[in-house]
Amino acid sequence: MTKLGASDLDVSTLSLGTNVFGWTVDEAASHAVLDAYVAGGGNFVDTADVYSAWIDGNGGGESETIIGTWLAKHPARRDDLVVATKVSQLPPNQGLGRDAILGAADASLRRLQTDHIDLYWAHQDDEDTPLEETLAAFGELIDAGKVRAIGASNYSAPRLAEALALADRKGLPRYVALQPHYNLVERTGYEDTLAPVVAEHDVAVVPYFGLAKGFLTGKYRPDGDAVDSPRAGAAGKYLERPDAVAILDALDAVAAAHDAPVAAVALAWLAAQPHVASPIASARTVEQLDELLPVNTLELTEAEVDQLSGATASA
Repeated sequence: MTKLGASDLDVSTLSLGTNVFGWTVDEAASHAVLDAYVAGGGNFVDTADVYSAWIDGNGGGESETIIGTWLAKHPARRDDLVVATKVSQLPPNQGLGRDAILGAADASLRRLQTDHIDLYWAHQDDEDTPLEETLAAFGELIDAGKVRAIGASNYSAPRLAEALALADRKGLPRYVALQPHYNLVERTGYEDTLAPVVAEHDVAVVPYFGLAKGFLTGKYRPDGDAVDSPRAGAAGKYLERPDAVAILDALDAVAAAHDAPVAAVALAWLAAQPHVASPIASARTVEQLDELLPVNTLELTEAEVDQLSGATASA
C-alpha cells in the first residue's frame, strides 16, 4: 500500500478504473470484476458521476450505481476500500461552483450507497469559478464527513500551483492528488509541466489511460490480428509511431524477465515514476483484470525502468 499524498488514505498500486461499468460491461460482469479486484489485493476504485452519460439511453451515474449495488452486497468491505469519484461534468451539477459541488456529492453518495467519498476529484478545471469558492465547497463536504480528501483531475500546471498556494494561504482544503493523462507513450504533457509542480508540493499522482487506451497491453501489433475493443481504433493509432516496435520490444523483454503480463509491466513503469501512487486501468472481464493485478507486487529494476524509458525517449 502507498500513502496518497498528505492524506491518510492507503491505496494499492493498481487503481481500478470503472468507466466501462454501465458502458461495455453490465452489472453482473462489473460485480465479478470488483470481486476479483478486491480478492487480488486491490482497494482503490475510481469512478465519476458522468460515467457513462455518453451512451444513448444513459443519463450518467451508471458506474456509481453499479459500484453502489456491489457495496450494498458487501457492507463489511466498505472501510477496506478507497472509493473515488468526480464532479463537474454531469448536468445539472456542472462546473465547480459551490451549489454544483454540494449537489453532485449528495447525488453520488446516493448512487454509491455510502455515507462518504474517500477521494473526491474535481474532474476538470472550471476557470469561470474562483478557486477559493471551489476549495471552500470541498471544505464544507469534509467538515460534514461526506468527503475525506480531494484531488484535481485535468488541471494545468499553473492552475494546480495556484490552487495549492491558495489553499495554503487561506487555510482551505488542499488537493492531495493529481489525475493526469500519463503513460509510457504519452509523457511530455505531464513530465514537462506538471511533474515539477507535483514534486514541489508533494502531490500524489494517479494517472489515467495508464495503458494508452489498450496499446500497452501488447495486444496491438504490426500486422497483428484485430482486437475486439471499443477503443481498438484509438489504441491502434499508436502503431503509427516510429518507435512503436521499440516500445513493444522493450515491454516484451521486461515482461519475459519477470514472467509477467505486458500490461502489468507498462503499469509498473508508471508506478516507478516519482510521486506516482497508483496508475488507473480498467478491465471488462476478470481475464483482463488478471493481466493487471500482478502490478501490485511487480517491482522493476532501475535498469528495466531505464530500458523502457529509453524506448520512448521521443514520447
